[in-house]
Formats: sequence, C-alpha cells, structure tokens
Amino acid sequence: MIEVLAPGPLATVQDLGRPGQAALGVGPSGAADRGALRLANRLVGNSDRAAAIEVTFGGLRLRFAVPALIACTGASAPASVAGRPVGMNAPIAVPADTELVLGSPVQGLRTYLAVRGGIDVPPVLGSRSTDLLSGIGPPVLQRGMELPIARMTAGFPLLDVAPVAPLPDRPVLPVVPGPRDDWFTPAALAALTRQPWTVSSDSNRIAVRLNGPILDRVVEGELPSEGLLRGAIQVPPNGQPVVFVADHPVTGGYPVIAVVDEAGVDLIAQARPGDVVRFGLH
Repeated sequence: MIEVLAPGPLATVQDLGRPGQAALGVGPSGAADRGALRLANRLVGNSDRAAAIEVTFGGLRLRFAVPALIACTGASAPASVAGRPVGMNAPIAVPADTELVLGSPVQGLRTYLAVRGGIDVPPVLGSRSTDLLSGIGPPVLQRGMELPIARMTAGFPLLDVAPVAPLPDRPVLPVVPGPRDDWFTPAALAALTRQPWTVSSDSNRIAVRLNGPILDRVVEGELPSEGLLRGAIQVPPNGQPVVFVADHPVTGGYPVIAVVDEAGVDLIAQARPGDVVRFGLH
C-alpha cells in the first residue's frame, strides 16, 4: 500500500488509456507522455499497460508501507528515498515504511512514477486512467489517499539504468497536413511549419494552446462536428492553433489543419507555458 502525503499541483493515475470507446462519447485519456510511461513500466518489469502515477511539476510525497521497486521517468526532477537522492530512468528499491519525495522538474513538465506490479485502482471501461475532461476513472490524487499495488508484472527488469536523451529546448513536432488544411490559405500552412509557437499558460491535459502568427482561413462558416484524435491541431476563430493531447474530446467543430505524430505529442506534453515549439512536415 502507498499513502499519499502530498500530491503536488496535480497527480493522477494513468495507464495507456481506454481506446475504442469514441462511439460512446468516451475519449482515450491515458498518459500525456506515453513513451515515458512505457519506459517507467519496463524499468520495473511491468507490462506497458500497467497503471502508474503521472506527476505534473513535482511536489509529490508518498509513504510506502511495504517494500517496492519504483522508477521515475519523463521530466527530470530531484527525488529522494528516505532522505537520500535517487536518480531518474533507473529501478530503485524502496524499503518498507519509507518516504519518497519528488521535487519540481528542472526540465519538462510531467514525471512518471511506476511501481513494480502497477497501481491497482479499479479500472473503468478497461482503463485505470483519470480523464479530467469527462471525470471518468479514479479521482485526482489527494492527501491521505491510499493506493494499492498490484502484481501485474511481465518479468524482472534487466537494466540498471536507461540511457535517455534530455528533452530538446525547442522541440520540432512532426505533422501530417489535413484533414481540413484546404480550409486555410497556403500562407497559413507555411506559417504553421516555418514559424515558432509559444505554449500558452491556458494549456492542460486536454489541449496545449499555442500563441504565434494568425492562421487565416479561405473557407468561412461553421464546420459540422468531426471526430478528433490525439495530436489533432484545431484552429478556432482566433487563428491560434490548439494541439489536443491526452484528455481531448471525441469530436470538435473547428477545422483541423494538421495532426502531430505520436512521438511529437509526447514532446509537447512535456512543454511548459512559455516554451517554444515548432512543427515540421512528416
């Protein structure tokens, strides 16, 4: 059992989400940075789909009632177990009745804490992910909550540490134009892929809002609601792009000028307000 002593600004239980439920109006949710979640699980010998803790900008304190094997990935943050510093991207043994403290990341936004066996909260529609848009899944972590540990392991980990490159200062996100790029001027698509964009403070697990040049349209009027995917770049009437991430809605009524690929969504999920990103044609 794990006791939450302090959740920080935002901490949730996440796995790889609940895909295939869009016809019911339920989005996939899941980890914002899926690559970091997969790595954390593999470092402790879990299956890729095991549930872990997604920590937004640090501040997490946990007490482990039983011995555990953990790993922290994603945004690099200072961490300690029983007051001793521990590293990122490596399996760490935690003795029983011991506290883990995770500080604010020095780079990036979201850190993933996997525990060998996985976090064993009840699944909802096949996933243990918290969806902040719909309210489906386990509640946001709060002080005093207790999290059970499962036994869903895939084998014992074989690595002492995983070599992980630092997050880029100005990530370039690969995009595929469409499906509604014909609603925009040629200059708009050129601006999307040639100009830098600044991450807005209005961003969250639903979408990352960007500030930059106005993306002008050639088709006016309303667009009937269409299906949305993770990575879709929707452009509302103000001409400023919005990149949908983990907890995105299943439909939207503004035109999608392009779609960011999976690795690119992981990168933008780590971008802080004020960070600069760019788009590049896939």
